[in-house]
Amino acid sequence: MAQIVGGITTSHIPSIGNAITNKQQDDPYWRPLFDGYDRAREWIEKVEPDIVVVVYNDHGLNFFLDKMPTFAIGAAPKYHNADEGWGLATLHSFDGDVEFSWHLIEQMIPAGIDLTICQEMLIDHGFIVPMSAIWSHLPEWPVKAVPFAVNTVLMPVPTAQRCFDVGKELGKAIASYPEDKKVVIFGTGGMSHQLSGERAGFINKAFDREFQEKIANDPESLCKLSHTELIKLAGAEGIELIMWLVMRGALGKSVNVVHQNYELPISNTGSGIMVLEPA
Repeated sequence: MAQIVGGITTSHIPSIGNAITNKQQDDPYWRPLFDGYDRAREWIEKVEPDIVVVVYNDHGLNFFLDKMPTFAIGAAPKYHNADEGWGLATLHSFDGDVEFSWHLIEQMIPAGIDLTICQEMLIDHGFIVPMSAIWSHLPEWPVKAVPFAVNTVLMPVPTAQRCFDVGKELGKAIASYPEDKKVVIFGTGGMSHQLSGERAGFINKAFDREFQEKIANDPESLCKLSHTELIKLAGAEGIELIMWLVMRGALGKSVNVVHQNYELPISNTGSGIMVLEPA
């Protein structure tokens, strides 16, 4: 049977991708952030996952405001990166696992999770940056990948509770896969940040740290946050934190925190990295 061996939370800020491309990891500005990724990389090298499910939000490369699914899953043999205008280097494609993806689809839709099924899917920095932060030092991607996109752009976005519940069904679907596969789930996005408007540059360090503590020990309390409350506390783009709850829901009732890091500001964003294992 497939086994979820852990989850990683990570921001997906485009400037992180540029820092990796330009080999700036040891610059004084970047080193505190990449210290966190180094520890996460050490853990992932020990657990040696076969598949990574990346929970992220599309930023207009694959979906746009005219067509925005609430939840979308990849079921393609390959996932291609393309230029999205951030100046990020275009990276080589990722291998998918079609059979595994379709198993998730066939389990989750009957359980009441309405998924948009994508047999072709472009992936943007929301997906690419987390993967690069862990594996850019290798000549090829060592895992197969499943993109799992969540709408955090076009209101109404799914509630925190809905994302947590979707994560629970994702976890059940993975656990029922009949082949022996080790799976890691990335919950991407955030932390607190706002890119425009009167509060542009807003960061709430106290809330970010509290969110990290509660995502591990009391995720149910985070599920009570409304859209308005989350935007007030974390900024307009900080609502991306609902994607952490998809990952957390999949990991089960209790988790152990293997590693935790927080750094700010990274391009006007609070950046949090956590490694969680099912207890």
